[in-house]
Amino acid sequence: MSILTKIRDAIFAGKPASTPDPQVDPAVRLEGLASAPPTPAPLTGETPAFAPNPQPSSATIAKTPASVDIAVVLDAKAAQSPQKLQWRTSIVDLMKLVGLESSLAERKELATELGYSGSTSDTAAMNTWLHRQVLTKLAENGGQVPPELLT
Repeated sequence: MSILTKIRDAIFAGKPASTPDPQVDPAVRLEGLASAPPTPAPLTGETPAFAPNPQPSSATIAKTPASVDIAVVLDAKAAQSPQKLQWRTSIVDLMKLVGLESSLAERKELATELGYSGSTSDTAAMNTWLHRQVLTKLAENGGQVPPELLT
């Protein structure tokens, strides 16, 4: 499982209850809940492939039908954390907040996964890029991210 998918899953699993889509019949929403989950959809907008044992590529993150307010979820997690974590500005703190290792090795792996082309030796630049990229990917896949965090 990719690091980006782990971040997404940790945030989206802690999402506040969302309002069901009124366009979808409740019986249809409940249909197939006992079946195996589908393979996550590629970020490229391609039609997802379905397999019983999904093996997402590093550029894959599942699309979520419901919108998740990223700031609400992460602020709630931060309020419960014994550490003062600045997830809005730090990829290290964001990763810690969702329970992932934030070591340099993990961040370099995430940078490779997301296609970072800069030097991984310049950790300040890499971390800034990673933070923006992760929030952008979350926004592209069902997350409501405050606009000021995407610039």
